[in-house]
Amino acid sequence: MQYARFHIRSNELRSALRLLRDVNFFGVNLTVPHKIAAFAQIDEADEFARQIGAINTIRVRDQKLRGFNTDGEGFLRAIRSEFSVDVRDLRVMILGAGGGTGRAIAWQCALENCERLVLVNRALEKANALAEQLRPFFAEPRVLGPAARLEAVPWDESAMRTQVADIDLIVNAAPLGMNPSDPAPIPARLLAPHHIVFDCVYGSSKTALIRAAEEAGARGANGLSMLLYQGAAAFSIWFEREPPIEAMRKALL
Repeated sequence: MQYARFHIRSNELRSALRLLRDVNFFGVNLTVPHKIAAFAQIDEADEFARQIGAINTIRVRDQKLRGFNTDGEGFLRAIRSEFSVDVRDLRVMILGAGGGTGRAIAWQCALENCERLVLVNRALEKANALAEQLRPFFAEPRVLGPAARLEAVPWDESAMRTQVADIDLIVNAAPLGMNPSDPAPIPARLLAPHHIVFDCVYGSSKTALIRAAEEAGARGANGLSMLLYQGAAAFSIWFEREPPIEAMRKALL
């Protein structure tokens, strides 16, 4: 087997997916900006992908495209491996909750029955719509104090400032940070030593968010471990066997 990288523009996605049926592909992974757009162009999807409305993995069988989303599983395993905690025990804030990655992480947090979930997005209507979908998961009170278990807030400093004291884990699910010159998605002055910071952006150098977390005395990690476990889950989907985790881990170093 070969695993290759293809640069597909948004206006090329439909024809690229159509081509998969004809050229003997086993499957593909998709990343930004294709996760939501591709969902509308496949033949079927598993339950988790249907809930989210976004996919990052496609399996080709009998010229049919079946979509999956391994972001949630990859995120869960990354948090456990990086910080030795489980999402179900945490109060979580997701920056960029309107995109495909943010939606998958939010759904996974809800399914895990996390203590609290705050959705932050520049387009607040997207965060509000997602919050309404997830509200049934947060009907039971778990957290002592006045803070609501589920909230959607705009992406501005004043709104985030009112939330961070009641948050354990801050997740950047937006592309901000992919360019070395990008600023941190949350002002560094809002970070505190009790925070855990996870940046889904991965690369060889530290993002501004990870640097800000370290300066604040908080624990931080980038998205390499999430990428590893996403890829492992995709491998299992394509080949129906256990993935070679250690070989994959070495390939990322």
